[in-house]
Amino acid sequence: MDRSQKADSVAQLNEVFSQAGVVVVTRNLGLSVAQSTELRSKMREAGASYKVAKNRLARLALKDTDYVGLDEFLTGPTALGYSEDPVAAAKVVVDFAKTTDKLEIVGGSMGAQKLDEAGVKALASMPSLDELRGTIVGLLNAPATKVVRTIKEPAAQLARVFGAYAAKEAA
Repeated sequence: MDRSQKADSVAQLNEVFSQAGVVVVTRNLGLSVAQSTELRSKMREAGASYKVAKNRLARLALKDTDYVGLDEFLTGPTALGYSEDPVAAAKVVVDFAKTTDKLEIVGGSMGAQKLDEAGVKALASMPSLDELRGTIVGLLNAPATKVVRTIKEPAAQLARVFGAYAAKEAA
């Protein structure tokens, strides 16, 4: 990698760190190409990304961002999982780490808040942004449904009474 490629790589990583809601640092302990491809595709489906970066270049890119505390995790063969959604990247990485022992979660950061392995796992157990939106929409729709049901119920009861009287007279 020549000097201009390194500068481009640092600029791209700096942009990632400035836009990410969460960054998870993992240690690659011999993932196969198929496993790595599977992890990347799962990350893409969740709206996240997974990138192997040189530790020295990643440390340079961390400067002047909220993720400065991540530099202590960047030792050995590491990779970065990141997403704008504060839960997506952590959830995919933790789920994938359960299926293989070749991916170790080192730590992460959510903005200036540094997370250890337990913190990343706790973050992954939280509902995602889409799940929270669905819950809120459900809560907003529930009262409207109850109001309509309450307004409609007296008319339905009245119709049942008239139906019972009609059946009684016919008999």
